Amino acid sequence: MSFLVEEFDKYTMITSNVEKLDASNASLLKDELTTLNKKGINTLVINLSNTKYCDSSGLSAILLANRICKDTNGQFILSGLLPNVQKLISISQLDKVLTITTTISEAVEVLSA
Repeated sequence: MSFLVEEFDKYTMITSNVEKLDASNASLLKDELTTLNKKGINTLVINLSNTKYCDSSGLSAILLANRICKDTNGQFILSGLLPNVQKLISISQLDKVLTITTTISEAVEVLSA
C-alpha cells in the first residue's frame, strides 16, 4: 500500500510509504485526498518520513491537501520531511505557506492548540 490512511478522533493521518513521491504515484495520493474530502474530513496530517524524494507532481498533491483543508476551514500539517524533500519545499517557498512539523507528536500538539 503506497499511502496508509488512519483516522483518529481529531484528525486523519496519511503516511506515505513510497520512497519517491512523483508522477508515478502522486495521483494515488490525490485520489485518497479527494475521497477523504468527500467524507467531510478536513483535518489532515501527511507523514512523509519514509519519502526521500518529491517532484512537482508530489508537490501538487501536497498543495491539493492544503487547499482542501483551507477551503473547508480545516487544518493541514506536513510532517517528517527528510532533507531532500525539505530542501524542495524551501526552494519552492512552500515552507512559508504550509504548516510543517518535524515529528507526528509535534503535529498532534499543533492540532490540539
